[in-house]
Amino acid sequence: MRMKRFTPVLVVALLLTIIASPFAFAASAPAAGRPPIIGADKSPSAAFAGAISTVTGIAISPLLGTAAYGAYQWMLAKDDMARAALPWFAQVKFWLPALILIGVVAAKDSIGTMLPPGAKKPLDVLEVIENKMSGLVAAGAVIPFTMDFLSKEFVQQMNAMNGGGGFDGLATLPFAASFHLSWLLNILTVPFGIAVFAVVWMASHAINVLILLSPWGAIDAALKAARTSLLGLIVLTTTINPWVGASLSIVVIIIAYFVAGWAFRLTIFGTIFSWDYLTLRRHRFSPAENDNRMFAGPNLPGVPIRSYGRLVQRTAGGLEFVYRPWLVLAPRVAPVSAEPASLGIGEGLIFSDIVTRDNRTLFSLPPRYRGHEETLARAYLMGGGVRPAGIRKAWSSLLGMLGGRAAQSPAPV
Repeated sequence: MRMKRFTPVLVVALLLTIIASPFAFAASAPAAGRPPIIGADKSPSAAFAGAISTVTGIAISPLLGTAAYGAYQWMLAKDDMARAALPWFAQVKFWLPALILIGVVAAKDSIGTMLPPGAKKPLDVLEVIENKMSGLVAAGAVIPFTMDFLSKEFVQQMNAMNGGGGFDGLATLPFAASFHLSWLLNILTVPFGIAVFAVVWMASHAINVLILLSPWGAIDAALKAARTSLLGLIVLTTTINPWVGASLSIVVIIIAYFVAGWAFRLTIFGTIFSWDYLTLRRHRFSPAENDNRMFAGPNLPGVPIRSYGRLVQRTAGGLEFVYRPWLVLAPRVAPVSAEPASLGIGEGLIFSDIVTRDNRTLFSLPPRYRGHEETLARAYLMGGGVRPAGIRKAWSSLLGMLGGRAAQSPAPV
């Protein structure tokens, strides 16, 4: 079971490693011009500890982590020549605009606590996309660069400990030859670094999706503050003692591993949500008569919440949900115990849900279905029709209390 849980992560890490190779070579710089990884301890083991903390910190917040890491390298460079030899993410033209952008996002979150629910959702969607893009860039360039430097740092320290004669019995090799043996270590360290990054990034990215789903700005600010505080704690402890920072990072990695399935499903939900929302896909979409894609809700027995699959109407009239765990494993079929006549659609502000008579959510619909709820209800013979839900329901009730015209629920199908 544990190996099945980790297999998709290994596959993703392998694919990212293949994609990352050109970026890693492009990011390479002469070893003499590279500052050490965070921390003052120069032993080979401390280099590994610092690398684990660096990868974990960047995965928690790719844009902030990459910009801060680049600024750190730039400030530690001895002179302008050393700064010119640094990789692109350690140049002022990258990390300074990135830090400014991070400040703008922080201001957006602060102002969002005072805005009406849902008013800042377009900006939240853009931030979800930014987090995905910065995560891809970090996995493709920054992490391979960090692990490549780790390998060279390890070989260099081992050479120094052995009097400059190499390591692993290679005392007859000159320093330069043994130093270039670091590419052997890269075969192990780069996939390992990307796998760790992928696991932690998915868990961190889930926070962005939760913010996207949350209707209240105060919750958004609390989630952001918790993530930023964790990143700051890792940086602080690593600066004081690399092993303390590495221990904290390992705890984060273990937790991220055990929530990987939940985080992966949220990541897929956020990806489809953002794509449908930004591309206005609902204007080019119509529900099918059968076999429509949607996400499992919290009240579908035996199916993990946010699983992406297809709702199929059987010949006998019942419904079943067909989905693949991790999107690639063998398909599973979950019968829907509720009769179609007892179901309805709760129409939300941005996306809608398929609910039972007692308002239990069975499925969540991607934003592409917004405005097509009645067509979908007719296709599956739902007897509950379409009615306001969430913020729309609250707004409709408020209008009714104030004497306005509340949204009317269509008659049952």
